[in-house]
Amino acid sequence: MKARWKDTFGTRAKLAAGGETLEYFRLGGLAERGVGDVERLPFSIKILLENLLRHEDGRVVKADDIEALAGWQAAAPAAREVPFTPARVLLQDFTGVPAVADLAAMRNAMHRLRGEPRRINPQIPADLVIDHSVQVDSFGSPTAFRENVEREFARNRERYAFLRWGQQSFENFRVVPPGTGICHQVNLEYLAQVACRRPRDGQTVVFPDSLVGTDSHTTMVNGVGVFGWGVGGIEAEAVMLGQPYYLLTPRVVGFKLTGRLPAGATATDLVLTVTQMLRKKGVVDKFVEFYGPGLSQLSPADRATIANMAPEYGATMGFFPVDANTLSYLRLSGRPDELIAVVEAYCKAQGLFRTDDTPDPIFTDTVALDLSAVEPSLAGPKRPQDRVALRDMKRVFFDALRSAYNRDVATADAPVPASERVGERRDCYGAQAVEVRSDGDTFRLTHGSVVIAAITSCTNTSNPSVMLGAGLLAKKAVERGLAVKPWVKTSLAPGSKVVTDYLEAAGLLPYLERLRFHLVGYGCTTCIGNSGPLPQPIASAIKQRALVAAAVLSGNRNFEGRINPSTLANYLASPPLVVAYALAGTVDIDMEHEPIGRGTDGQPVYLRDLWPAPEEIERVMDQALNPDRFRAQYADVFSGDEQWRALPVPAGEIYAWDASSTYIKEPPFFQTMSREAPPLRDIEGARVLAALGDSVTTDHISPAGSIPADSPAGKYLVARGVPQVEFNSYGARRGNHEVMMRGTFANIRLRNVLVPGVEGGWTRHFPDGEQMTIYDAAMRYQEERVPLLVIAGKEYGTGSSRDWAAKGTALLGVRAVIAESYE
Repeated sequence: MKARWKDTFGTRAKLAAGGETLEYFRLGGLAERGVGDVERLPFSIKILLENLLRHEDGRVVKADDIEALAGWQAAAPAAREVPFTPARVLLQDFTGVPAVADLAAMRNAMHRLRGEPRRINPQIPADLVIDHSVQVDSFGSPTAFRENVEREFARNRERYAFLRWGQQSFENFRVVPPGTGICHQVNLEYLAQVACRRPRDGQTVVFPDSLVGTDSHTTMVNGVGVFGWGVGGIEAEAVMLGQPYYLLTPRVVGFKLTGRLPAGATATDLVLTVTQMLRKKGVVDKFVEFYGPGLSQLSPADRATIANMAPEYGATMGFFPVDANTLSYLRLSGRPDELIAVVEAYCKAQGLFRTDDTPDPIFTDTVALDLSAVEPSLAGPKRPQDRVALRDMKRVFFDALRSAYNRDVATADAPVPASERVGERRDCYGAQAVEVRSDGDTFRLTHGSVVIAAITSCTNTSNPSVMLGAGLLAKKAVERGLAVKPWVKTSLAPGSKVVTDYLEAAGLLPYLERLRFHLVGYGCTTCIGNSGPLPQPIASAIKQRALVAAAVLSGNRNFEGRINPSTLANYLASPPLVVAYALAGTVDIDMEHEPIGRGTDGQPVYLRDLWPAPEEIERVMDQALNPDRFRAQYADVFSGDEQWRALPVPAGEIYAWDASSTYIKEPPFFQTMSREAPPLRDIEGARVLAALGDSVTTDHISPAGSIPADSPAGKYLVARGVPQVEFNSYGARRGNHEVMMRGTFANIRLRNVLVPGVEGGWTRHFPDGEQMTIYDAAMRYQEERVPLLVIAGKEYGTGSSRDWAAKGTALLGVRAVIAESYE
């Protein structure tokens, strides 16, 4: 039944823009009727208010909902829910496959209940970008990209055929094939409209672009004024099926930016500073909105870098209003002229366009930063909010060895000042150093050796300034005769094909390749644990000596166990610093005072000798970037390559589940569904499955990364004839609940109080006290009909993998999670 839209406050108005007459719901009309002081509201609240005006139907959205939000009280917002209806949904394949599987299972359930299966479709547009499945198996060679793509298709053919079925079977559903880019960068560069136009009641309505995504870094698009954030797969499915997303009336923290970044500081350094500040402030469940004259000094790519890491600083989103810089970015990225005209006209008419003269909105609270105070930084070794100034890195790593990793390096093995052996790493921790032979090279590994250096993740590969900066630093290094250390696994995984296009146009890609930063794929790689295996001699040496080896990556997450099983210390850094640490081969270096190496002239080379000046980067950007590059790469974005087009596509509106499949299985959630909801039950006689500490992330809970052969999930696959070489990752098998429930709480760094001194997915079964895997204990408890509890400390659930963190926990028989606080 078609909804009957209301306009209680008479705000519908006309707007001429982009060569057409558009209808919109004018926020200023509320103030004219004495409903709220709309002008001084934060931009994010204005957009949410417009959403209510446009969806007022008297049933889901009522007039008093609009009045309540229009009267938003900054200091103490009303404790009431707001029904938000996004314009679209964004999915990636790790979360998208189970979402499509759930939709397919709903069709099966509808068929069993003698309904019409074809009625199950996304009710609002949904785009799925396949970006999470490529792994860095091959690296450091010109053939790495081709070989990784071949392996990707070999491993994921069944999943990809399933998604092609979904693309053809479901309405309102598009798929961007693999090898195109990261969903957030594709969203930023192509999918985002900033102002959407849709037909309604014979008119074309214009309104702010908005979305929810099944990845927490959906917030990246906040950098160009698009309203939205990441949600769990369950919430995204509800939105796809036409349900609003309910949120409590937000508190909005204003983050004022002034000044400009100094030479040597990058947008990555800025976002690590912002993340540290906001974590200290405490912005969980809040909107963060950036304002102040400093915004004019930041490109939308810089803003997107900051917005991307909203999950890391804990906010629902990190919002930047539309301004002149936003329009410039839309032009640069090849958006149509008529769209840009609509964005400008609509945002100005609606009071959603920022200038340096715009009065500061009234916020719940504020934070301020002078951009000139930002300095080169990294973050780690375990959390993105733990910023480390580059000048302090050597000392902080040494402290972490003792405090975080309990390594006894207090006296004889303590770091020494810069030695005479310039350009060669001294054995700072001699007792632990081990000689390794790998691929014809002989070298020594010790604590702090960088074994992974990865330019990866949407956070930074979407930003031309840091990517071109990395290329310029590589060029200078090659010209001085420097080389990456032989124990470093290097990779370049851009977020879109536009990146390699402009690196080639600038003449910088060959220099990155000379340093073994060859293209390995377009997608999320090292940042989500798809770093691939280290060469066996290196991995074995690290394990043999219990070395605290390091990874340096241009990503947004470095939680324990996420990057690679062999790297205990993981540091986030800008792409230029990733290259610098690959050259140094260790994090045990003072980049300000110690040389990275010696040039061909025998002279020491310091980081300052290689670092590109801002003017150099600007000059190269002007030469290499233009709208035609974006238009060319996105002209046929949904078609895919020959391998994608050649995939067999199952026919029919109901998916034919293959009982022997180890990738795609019909989920159990709807198999016994009846027309009536089952009654709620009290929890009686429960046992504790896991007692956990603080900061238990969704990476600790939800299965991620590689599947160990001796784990319950590995044993399940082996029993079904899958050799270990074909295990793929947990993320790739999210369409199989049998694998996922076996991998829930199986993170190699999980610490369960019930098994003190043991790391991994272990617990004790009670009352006998036998130690076993969490999965095996859960299954025994299910046989005994014992309900289960999980007990945890503060910040339970930090992270993005909320879908299977909920589903897997429920399938294990956990009825409740009791924690000090949740995120």
